[in-house]
Amino acid sequence: MQIKKDDTVVVIAGKDKGKTGTVLRTIPKKNKVVVEGVNMVTKHAKATRTSAAEIKHFEGAIDASNVMFYDKDAKAATRLGSQVVDGKKVRVSKKSGKVVD
Repeated sequence: MQIKKDDTVVVIAGKDKGKTGTVLRTIPKKNKVVVEGVNMVTKHAKATRTSAAEIKHFEGAIDASNVMFYDKDAKAATRLGSQVVDGKKVRVSKKSGKVVD
């Protein structure tokens, strides 16, 4: 999985197609990512002795294949490749050709 935490991504498929957000969390074992403001889910919490009943809204996980890295230099979604620079493997933007990290 090429997407990492704190990357800016664009959703390319699903109900939130076209939205841009930051990756909050990655789940590599399930090949999923949690993106800020995308795939909002609602959870109803029952009242307990210490807290009142409430409706919680939070981001759900979406498949990593449904997001694409957003290149700020090219101002567009792009694929990522990898290169070895100074003995270190780095991610490279396919559109601008610049090193991402």
